Parts: sequence; structure tokens; C-alpha cells
Amino acid sequence: MDLLANSGVFAYPLVLFSFTAVFITVERLISLRNGAVIPRHMVEAFVESRIGQMEADSRSVMGRIVCFCRERKPDAEALNAFARLEISRMERGVFLLEIIVGAAPLLGLLGTVTGLTQVFGGFSVETGLPDPGVFISGIALALNTTILGLAVAIPSLIAHAYLIRRIDSLAARISVGVECLVEPTKRSQD
Repeated sequence: MDLLANSGVFAYPLVLFSFTAVFITVERLISLRNGAVIPRHMVEAFVESRIGQMEADSRSVMGRIVCFCRERKPDAEALNAFARLEISRMERGVFLLEIIVGAAPLLGLLGTVTGLTQVFGGFSVETGLPDPGVFISGIALALNTTILGLAVAIPSLIAHAYLIRRIDSLAARISVGVECLVEPTKRSQD
């Protein structure tokens, strides 16, 4: 708790960044589970070429794409555009992690500079020695804000990298599914 107490006003935005990063990470991990994006029965239907018999509902990303395909009978370009829209929805909020990854260490650095400014501003003109109280609080501010900034940024960076990779992987699977949906349309047009 001393870490937060000795971080001054810089602790408030860093704690807010921390809670935001945790919330986004947990929410995206729940939203990007396989069952919420491409349920197993849909994967099996694509693999076994049973697209016409596939059950689709709007609870999953691929289910919404299949429903769109069945209801609207779009051409390949429109179906791909709808799939890209669904993929962009999967990325919702992840950009905030990228902002936190950049801003948290910079805020920690700002706290470091502020703490060092207090240290050097606390030197006595007459003796040339620092005031011990100002010196200790300035060094504590400098070190604690650096630690806190990095402690927020590093897990956020890991979460961001994992989520981006997960979205890319799921987007590739969705693309394969969309191609399976487009194929019967192409054959009927030929």
C-alpha cells in the first residue's frame, strides 16, 4: 500500500488504467471463446460440407454471418464485408489496451521526473544539503511511479498481444467459413 501512497496524484490514473486493462482483458477473453465465435457444431458442419443443415443463431459471430447469408442471400463481396464488420466487433476495446501500454510508462516517467524535481528543489542554498523529508518523498515518488507505471504496462502489453493474436486466429477461421458459404453461391452462378 506504500507504493500507492507514495505515488502522489500519479497513482489515480495508473490505478484507473489498471482496472480498465483488467476489465477489457476479462471481457474480451469471455467474448472471444470458441463457443462465442465459432461453435464446434459449425466447425464440424463446415468440415463435413453440411452447410445447408447447419444450425445458426445470432449468439455467435459465425452464427450471425450464416444468418445474414441465409436471410439476405448476399453476393460474395457483401458477405465478406459483413464478416469484416463482425471481426471488427471482436476487436472492440482492445485499442484501449494499446493506449494503456503506451501511456502507463509515460505517466510513470512523469512521476519520476516530478519526484526528482522535488529532490533537487529541496537542496538548501546555505548548506548545499537536501532537506531529508523532501529528499525521501521525492525519491519515493520517483521510484514508485516508475514501478507502478511498468506494473500496469507490462501485463497490459501481454494481454494486448494475446488478444490480437487470438482475434487474428479467429478471423482466419471465420474467413474459411465465409469461403465455404460463398462457394455454393459461386457454383450456382456458373
